[in-house]
Amino acid sequence: MPIDLNEHLRQKNKNYKSQQENGGNGNNGGGNRNFQNYSKMPSFNMPSGKKMAAIYVLIILIVLLFLLKPFAIINSGEVGVKITTGEFSPTPLQPGIHFFIPGIQRIIPVNTKVRIAEFISAEASIFRGRDEGSLKNQAINVLDSRGLSVSVELAVQYRLDPLSVPQTIATWGQNWEERIITPVIREIVRNVVGSFPAEELPTKRNEIAALIDQKFRENIEGLKNRPVELVSIQLTEIVLPIAIKEQIERVQVARQEAERARYEVERAKQEAEKKAALAKGVADATIIEADAQARANRLISQSLNGSLLQLRQIEVQGKFNEALQVNKDAKIFLTPGGATPNIWLDSKDTQRATSIGQ
Repeated sequence: MPIDLNEHLRQKNKNYKSQQENGGNGNNGGGNRNFQNYSKMPSFNMPSGKKMAAIYVLIILIVLLFLLKPFAIINSGEVGVKITTGEFSPTPLQPGIHFFIPGIQRIIPVNTKVRIAEFISAEASIFRGRDEGSLKNQAINVLDSRGLSVSVELAVQYRLDPLSVPQTIATWGQNWEERIITPVIREIVRNVVGSFPAEELPTKRNEIAALIDQKFRENIEGLKNRPVELVSIQLTEIVLPIAIKEQIERVQVARQEAERARYEVERAKQEAEKKAALAKGVADATIIEADAQARANRLISQSLNGSLLQLRQIEVQGKFNEALQVNKDAKIFLTPGGATPNIWLDSKDTQRATSIGQ
C-alpha cells in the first residue's frame, strides 16, 4: 500500500516533541530549540490507494481498447454484418459505431453502393485501370448462329439489397459477385447473342440489349431473398470478325448506291411529270382560249343583222368622205350591200393601199 509522506512526518515530529518534553534537561532543551528552528518539509497531495487503483484500471482498459479494438465503424453506403461464434446476425448494422466482444464476435462492413461489372478487352482494361466499385472482366467471346466467333463488351450496374445483406453473405460468401454476377452474365450473353447471325448483330443491338436485361432480371428475381438489385445493362461494343466487317461494308456501299440510283430515278420521274404537267397546262390554255374565241365569234355572228350592217356601212362611208377631203385624187370603190368593205386607193402613191372596213 502507498505510504502517506505527510502523515509520516507529522507522526515523527510528534514523537520527537514527546521525547523532549519527557527528558527535562538543558541539553535536551537546547536540542528542542534547534529542532524548532528547522524549516518544515513541503507537503505533497498524493492520491489515496483506491484512487491510484482506479487510475491503473482505467489505463489498462484504454490500452486494451486500442490493442483489441472491440468496435467497428460502419460508413455511409455500407451495412455491417455481425458474426457471433460463426453465426450471422439476420439484422444488418446501420452506419455508425458498433461494439463487439473480441474473440467471440466480429463485424464485417459490406458495400451497398452501386457497383459496375465491366466486360471489356484486355487492352481497354489496362488503359482504364481499376476504379473503386468497379469489377473488371474479360470481354465475352460468343459463337453466333453459324459458328463465327464474336466478342461482346458490356457494363452491368447493380447493388446489394441492404436488408438482405446478412443472408446474402451467409449464402454466397464475401466473393458473391463472382458467383451471382459474372457467370450469370456470361451465360446469358452467350445464349442471346448466339441465336443471331453475326451480320445482324449491329442492326439488332437494342433488341439484344433488351433481351440480356430481361433474362438477367428474371435470374436475379428467381434467387432466394433477391440479393441483388439490377440498375442497368449497357451493351457497349460488338466486335465482329474481319470478314464479316468487310461483308457488311460491301452491303452498306451497295445499299447506298441503290439508294442513290433510286433517288435519281425518282428525281427524273418528278421532272418528267413536271414537264408533262406544264405541257398539258399550255394545251389546256390554248384550248380554253380557242373555245373563248369561238364563243365570241358566235356571239358576234348572232348579233349581226341587216340594220347593223347598214349602220356600219354608213359609218365607213363617213370615214371615206373625211379621207377625200384630205386627198381628192383618191379612188374609191364602193361595194353595195355591205358584204365587202369599201376600198379606196391614193392615186399619188400607187404602191400604197389602205383598206378600211368592218
